Amino acid sequence: MISRTPLKVLTAAILATTALSAQAAEYDWTFQTSETAGEPQFDMKKQWAQNVETMSDGRIHIEILPTGAVVPPNQTLQAVKAGILQGHLTDPSYFSGENPAFGMIGNLVGAWSDPYNFLDYMNNGGGEEIYNELAEPYGVHLIGAAATGLESLPSTRPIKTVDDLKGLKLRTPEGMVSNVFKRAGATPVNLPGSEVYTSLQKGVIDAADYTVFATNQSQGLHEFAKYPNYPGFHSLPMVAVSLNKEIWDGLPDDLKAILTTSVDAMAYQMVGQLKTRDLKAVREARQDPDIHIINMSDEERAKFRAIAQKEWKDWSDKNDVTQEFYKSVVSYLQDHNLLKAEDESGADDAASAEKTSSDQS
Repeated sequence: MISRTPLKVLTAAILATTALSAQAAEYDWTFQTSETAGEPQFDMKKQWAQNVETMSDGRIHIEILPTGAVVPPNQTLQAVKAGILQGHLTDPSYFSGENPAFGMIGNLVGAWSDPYNFLDYMNNGGGEEIYNELAEPYGVHLIGAAATGLESLPSTRPIKTVDDLKGLKLRTPEGMVSNVFKRAGATPVNLPGSEVYTSLQKGVIDAADYTVFATNQSQGLHEFAKYPNYPGFHSLPMVAVSLNKEIWDGLPDDLKAILTTSVDAMAYQMVGQLKTRDLKAVREARQDPDIHIINMSDEERAKFRAIAQKEWKDWSDKNDVTQEFYKSVVSYLQDHNLLKAEDESGADDAASAEKTSSDQS
């Protein structure tokens, strides 16, 4: 006769083993994210923490918490520095109030048409080094950069050209994103993400710079915003995976390597998984005759980028880090044929002309 372990005994043994594993961890950290617990990115970040624990043979244990669990999303930088949190996985644009460079690096509007280009720049083009020049004086070290992918733009009216943005009541976060759309003729409205659905429903806004297509679809935004732009032409937010600098400095080299490698793996996995989700959601949306997906032409995307470049140039003058980042990213884009040198010159001329006209008026 086969002996069976009673369920209560087995459960108790599992719990005891889990508790022992947590107690045995040399490093026990809490990271807060910028997503709610129901979003797919949140699950991906939890999987990253599990991978780190496995790769470190249990030496590192990381608890992943949703947005607002300990502090508001725009206060995690201070919380990590103070040791209230040990790390965060978040969009640096939340910290534009601390330093405009966080907003510029966190989401250089109109720069990236492919998330893999962004990751290559951050990993191999000097982006992560510049970010750490910015972040480390705040007591935070960037382990590595990730990205969610190009955001969609759900809209209640068609946006096929840049001119179609004129007069559009558009939900945007504060900072560079808002400024660029204002330059393009839209009317930015600052609202939290939690109010996007009801604001579209009630007509408070016409469109929303919010998140990726699949999330917009799953949240029902296309019920009211029947003209989504996909692929997006504007926004590709960075995900900064960061640790308290004092903790980072005290880690042995093998654990630093594990953390760096694991973040790089998560970054590419996140882009791939979210792209797969988007493509599936797009196929489903195309089955609905009331949803009309718009893919802005290359010519119109170039017009939008030219407008965005004026804002990049303005932000580059804010401090030494914004200037360094501006020169670095423009050089990368030009070297990879993603931005022509004459386009950059033209953007500078346009910005100069705009300023002259403003001064004369």
